[in-house]
Amino acid sequence: MTVGLLYSRIRKDEKLLLSELRERDHEVVKIDVRRERFSISDPPAALEDVDILLDRCLATSRSRYISRFAEAYDVPIVNSPETARICADKVENSLALEAAGVPTPNTEVAFTKDSALDIVEDFGYPCVVKPVIGSWGRLMAKLDTRDAAEAVFEHKETLGHYEHKVFYVQEFVDKPGRDIRVLATDGEPVAAMVRSSDHWITNAAKGADTDTFELDEEALELVERASEAVGGGLLGIDLMEVGASRSDAQKSSGEGT
Repeated sequence: MTVGLLYSRIRKDEKLLLSELRERDHEVVKIDVRRERFSISDPPAALEDVDILLDRCLATSRSRYISRFAEAYDVPIVNSPETARICADKVENSLALEAAGVPTPNTEVAFTKDSALDIVEDFGYPCVVKPVIGSWGRLMAKLDTRDAAEAVFEHKETLGHYEHKVFYVQEFVDKPGRDIRVLATDGEPVAAMVRSSDHWITNAAKGADTDTFELDEEALELVERASEAVGGGLLGIDLMEVGASRSDAQKSSGEGT
């Protein structure tokens, strides 16, 4: 099989993927999306001889458009445009999980500072505001007081991009200093790790300690349901423990990789 690896920078992760693909006797074509042109009618020459595309672009905008072009060219891509669209946007993601009955933090969205403050007052302090587009724990804020909420929301309102005018507010989940990241393909776990930190943000990109993690039946079911909710594919699914023990409750969110 010829695999086209779409990238904008070759990092350690991409090097490991390239090595594994070649060890499995796949031919690999590296495609730097910064150098390509995508016509609405015909695919670029780099895509013509590949059997499947693996999207490893760093920019969300590139991934979403490239997956649509791949679909138009009738070239299979991981992930599909629908999955890429849902996982790229936290609002879309939350709606999909809620519609599928997957436990997820209570979430509300507003489009003005005043309405967002009303949400915070109803949720109670602390609560969390996140960018609708973004990853690696960036631009998230825990709001402990009304003064903090007013300052953060006023700052967001003055930023230029329209996405900052969407106030995505979630209840604060009092997790036990860690969360669980599961890598899954169409709902089947490939690997899982626990990410632990003294900070409320437990992303590995923010310096959390990581270790392997064995999933129980409840976690396996949640991974499968979350994957189905967003359309399947290659996903990073986050699980958060709630209560005194992991068996009490878990909440989930899906993220395309």
